[in-house]
Amino acid sequence: MDNSQMASFQAALKSSSRILALGLSASSGLATFRGTGGLWHEYDAMQLATPEAFAQDPALVWKFYSERRGAALRASPNKAHYALAQLALKSKNFLTLTQNVDGLSSRAGHPADQLLHLHGSLFALKCTSFYCDYKVDNDFTHPLTSALGKPDLHISVSDLPHCPKCTSGLLRPNVVWFGEALPYNTVQRADDFISQGKVDLILVIGTSGTVYPAAAYTDRVRLQGGKVAVFNIDVEHDSDDDDRPDWVFQGDAAELVPEALYPVIHL
Repeated sequence: MDNSQMASFQAALKSSSRILALGLSASSGLATFRGTGGLWHEYDAMQLATPEAFAQDPALVWKFYSERRGAALRASPNKAHYALAQLALKSKNFLTLTQNVDGLSSRAGHPADQLLHLHGSLFALKCTSFYCDYKVDNDFTHPLTSALGKPDLHISVSDLPHCPKCTSGLLRPNVVWFGEALPYNTVQRADDFISQGKVDLILVIGTSGTVYPAAAYTDRVRLQGGKVAVFNIDVEHDSDDDDRPDWVFQGDAAELVPEALYPVIHL
């Protein structure tokens, strides 16, 4: 690692009053969405994650998401999750916008009011009934019903999680499925954070920051005069690009992020 680059970043970090973190795909031993295996190797996970799939076979979709919830609960937050949680506790002008749905940031103690789930969470539930507004966050119960803990893929709809409020509607994971819009309130809060004052520094973690939605946020911060730091195993940038990050730390973000934030989170 270039020690001068780390020193330069840490100097900027200590002088930054408003900071945004984006991404957090650092490894905690979880398979990626498209890498989900086991019973699901013969299924296209992308076809299960749709409103249409849930309407056609809610039991199959719930079994898939129950296994994902279980895998996430067996994983542990890594040092990057804890470092960002500590930074949030140190500064009220810090916000994490995560694209992960695994709940690890919450389990690391990241303050909920400084954590936005862009794609929802496996541990947030909502009722599918049109007339019911029931929602709950951070329900880490597993399995949600006894039938979901059994190996049978196709179970009765009556054995699925039902809404405790209306009692008739099925619950579903409150994640963004293919074909669905990103949660409006979440996007609005992220937009408001950037609009309410200059963001001095954006930490782009586990992604290059060159594709949507990361690119949109990095561009906005850069236009405000803020700095961009990328933490990722794979970094692809032309050295002559105008949008090149101010700092690029290539490697495991779970190790790099705590080191980079050390001067602030250990004050």
